[in-house]
Amino acid sequence: MHDTIRNQLDQDGYVVLEDFLLPTECDELVAVATDFTKEVADTNPKPIFSTVDADQLQLKDKYFVDSSDKISFFFEAEAVDANGDLKVDPSVSLNKVGHALHFLHPIFRCYTYSERVKRVCKELGLVKPSVVQSMYIYKNPGIGSEVIPHQDSTYLHTEPIVPIGFWIALQDACLSNGCLWIARGSHKSGVHRRLVRNPDTESKQALIYDRPAPHYPQSSFTAVPVRKGTCIILHGNVVHKSAHNKSENSRHAYTFHVIEKQGNVYSPDNWLQEGPEAPFLDLYTTPNVI
Repeated sequence: MHDTIRNQLDQDGYVVLEDFLLPTECDELVAVATDFTKEVADTNPKPIFSTVDADQLQLKDKYFVDSSDKISFFFEAEAVDANGDLKVDPSVSLNKVGHALHFLHPIFRCYTYSERVKRVCKELGLVKPSVVQSMYIYKNPGIGSEVIPHQDSTYLHTEPIVPIGFWIALQDACLSNGCLWIARGSHKSGVHRRLVRNPDTESKQALIYDRPAPHYPQSSFTAVPVRKGTCIILHGNVVHKSAHNKSENSRHAYTFHVIEKQGNVYSPDNWLQEGPEAPFLDLYTTPNVI
C-alpha cells in the first residue's frame, strides 16, 4: 500500500484517495463552516484578495501574517464594497477560513490528527510530520474565486523535503463548480517562485514574490473531478489551480499542509511562522481531542 501511494506521488505529483471521509463526516464539517458564516457580518476588517491601495494592502498583509495561529475569516472579493460592508448574503461571503483550524477548532482537529491522516503520512515515509496550516475553502456558487496556477511550496517552502497537502472535498467537486486542475509531473521541475517576507522593513508591503509569475500552458493541466469525501494528496511542487465556480452549487473543501521536521528546514522567510497558539507539533503524538 505505502509503495503504491508513495510511488504515485513521486510519479504524478498527486494521489486521489476516494472515500477518505464518510458523507456524514463531510456534512459535520460543512455544518461548522456554515456556522462561521453567521459570525461574519460584524467582523472587521474584512480582508479580501484584490486590493491595490497601499494602506489597505498593509492591513491585509498584517491580518494574513497574524492568522498563522488563529482562526481568521477571508472574504470573496465580490462580497465586500469599498466601505467594508457586505454586498451579498453572509452565507456566501467567505472565500476561506484559516489558518489554524487544525489545532484550535475541536472538530477540525479531530479529523486532522486522525488515524487515517497519520496512516497516510506513514505510508509516505514521513518520520516526524507536523501540520503547519489549514484552510476551509467555500468556493461559493456564482462568485467562488478562481485560484491561479501555483505550487504550495511557493508559500510553505521547506528543503530538502517538500510539504505535502491534503485537499479533502466536502462536497462533490466537478468541472462546473471549480474542481482542481493539476499539471501531472510538474513537481519534478523544482520551485518556480516564492512568496517571502519583505526584507525591506520600511515598505508597506510585508510580503513579496521573489520572481514574476510563471506562465503555464493550459494543455499541461488535467481536470480532477472528485466525489464528496475524496482526499487529494498534493506534492508541494505540483502545479495546480481551480476555475471560478459558475454553477449554482457550492464546492466546499478542507485542506491542510504537513511538513517533515526531521532532517528538514522550514524557511525562516515563509509568510507563515510557528505561533504560540498553534505550534508545529508532531502529528503522530499530538492527540486529536482538546
